[in-house]
Amino acid sequence: MGTVQGLRRVLVTGWFSFPDGEATAGDVLALRRVEDVLRGAGAAHDVVWSPGFRAAGLHFEDVDPAAYSHLVFVCGPVHGPQVEEVHRRFAHCVRIAVGVSVVDPGSPAVTGFDRVLARDAPGTESTADLAARAPGLPARPVVGVVLTHGQHEYGRRRRHERVAAEVTRWLAGKDCARLELETRLDAHDWRLCATPAQLEAVLARLDLVVTDRLHGLVLALRAGTPVLAVDPVAGGAKVSAQARVCGWPALLAAGDAADPGLAAGLERWWDWCLGEGRERARHIGAGFRAGARPDGADGLAEALGSALRPTG
Repeated sequence: MGTVQGLRRVLVTGWFSFPDGEATAGDVLALRRVEDVLRGAGAAHDVVWSPGFRAAGLHFEDVDPAAYSHLVFVCGPVHGPQVEEVHRRFAHCVRIAVGVSVVDPGSPAVTGFDRVLARDAPGTESTADLAARAPGLPARPVVGVVLTHGQHEYGRRRRHERVAAEVTRWLAGKDCARLELETRLDAHDWRLCATPAQLEAVLARLDLVVTDRLHGLVLALRAGTPVLAVDPVAGGAKVSAQARVCGWPALLAAGDAADPGLAAGLERWWDWCLGEGRERARHIGAGFRAGARPDGADGLAEALGSALRPTG
């Protein structure tokens, strides 16, 4: 492509470029595949982003069409007035659609392109989606998030909303895959686990759990997964108590949620959990399975025998 006569600069667009468009993971990976090809060809290029997705990126309103000799439209279906407007605004450019779906080959959105390298179109053989051959991605931690907005029994000591807001705001800035989880079981809602075994299967496959719930802490450790816990009750309550019983140090107090240092505490324990905390969690989980820590049921048989009421 670098040897194409008249090639100056390429503008790369897609549905991720429109002001009311959206960016899917597949779209962005398809874009990365195209950028890889353009770099390999020595073709200078810019990418147009939706301001709703990437506020600091290049947007259509900032683009000078005269600066480009070619336009490449990446991924998604080629149809509708937004694509047709691209043709009108960049009429002087050589326009190429790549990795797209063609629904109506005769529509102006399709016929406006000089070349259409479709992934699927009527009467043609389909090709692999561009995302399949996108450059490899570095691994990212998978983090389960288990939060509660309830527990009103703690009254004025409750800090649940503030803790959840601070923790989720911080999590939004972490480069990780976040998975919202619920310990409540439901046999009728497909989005929830129906049995403890199903939830444990998820927890065991995570790199980390972030929680302000007692069972978020205990069940993750039972599965051998490290936990970054925040006690949402001022002065500490059951989450803190269980962390002490389990010998688990990655705990922050509710009072920290109003402290500017909360993020620093979260960062510190994040690094620890994803480092040496992994082995600590596995050790604690093995201890649970071996019955190394006493619980209330150890005294249940004796309590049953000693708590009999006199008859007669």
